Amino acid sequence: MLNRRHLIGAAGAVALMLSGNLAIAQETYIPLISKGFQHQFWQAVKAGADKAAEEFGVTITFEGPDNETMVDRQIDMLAAALAKNPTAIGFAALDSQAAIPLLREAQEKGIPVIAFDSGVDSDIPVATASTDNVAAAALAADKMAELIGGSGQVAVVAHDQTSRTGIDRVEGFTNQIKDKYPDIEVVTVQYGGGDHLKSTELTKAIVTANPDLKGIFGANEGSALGVVNGVTEMGKSDIVIIGYDSGKAQKDAIRSGVMAGAITQNPVGIGYETVKAALEASQGKEVPANIDTGFYYYDKSNIDDPEIAAVLYD
Repeated sequence: MLNRRHLIGAAGAVALMLSGNLAIAQETYIPLISKGFQHQFWQAVKAGADKAAEEFGVTITFEGPDNETMVDRQIDMLAAALAKNPTAIGFAALDSQAAIPLLREAQEKGIPVIAFDSGVDSDIPVATASTDNVAAAALAADKMAELIGGSGQVAVVAHDQTSRTGIDRVEGFTNQIKDKYPDIEVVTVQYGGGDHLKSTELTKAIVTANPDLKGIFGANEGSALGVVNGVTEMGKSDIVIIGYDSGKAQKDAIRSGVMAGAITQNPVGIGYETVKAALEASQGKEVPANIDTGFYYYDKSNIDDPEIAAVLYD
């Protein structure tokens, strides 16, 4: 960067305009703050965002904390992104309440916020690009009920009870069971922070405490892998496992029969639609408040179908 003491007159002003953060202000710059970076799901979201950035000629960054329990770290990332005065911001909230003060600051500065994957309990985001998680989890409940014969005990291992996805997937599954399947009991809901190791230990404890358990729903990639590992380590091959998301390990578990099936989102579509909506909102265009990016149930019978394969990832 040029030393300010050496800049003189109009030429110096031009040189400053071309240096440091002042240059970024001349770009269409859209930072995306995700819930994490460790799962393949987020890598697929990033791939979609990168595709949109290239197509529309905008500059993006994509970052998230090391794991999905680090709310404070995510808030720091959001604050740092906001300090750069971006064109718009994409945000996937770990805690649907904690980020509101910073999002309100963005709103006051005229910076559009697009929520992705997880919504925010606020009307500040001009749009949310996500799966209908309630409907998707309800479908998981229907598949579980079908596979266990409509009666028995089931459990849920979820990632958190603060993000919109965590709340909606648990409620979507448990409410569907309660409303449609009176002979099925959800004996417990446990939270492993999306960490497969913690979710493994939770699963083993659930199985030990509930010897008649027929099924477990793992509500995101890390939770589902923990359920698979825990059930396998306990030698309980008769427990039906329904997962959520994709990734090589889940796909392998489905192909081998350890996992009965899973819900897949469209993560590439989530990333793409977030950048597209952010750009359009920054241009003053009207964008839909809710951008439904879709979901599918997949199992051994359809995992290789072109429509399903297109939204799965390793």
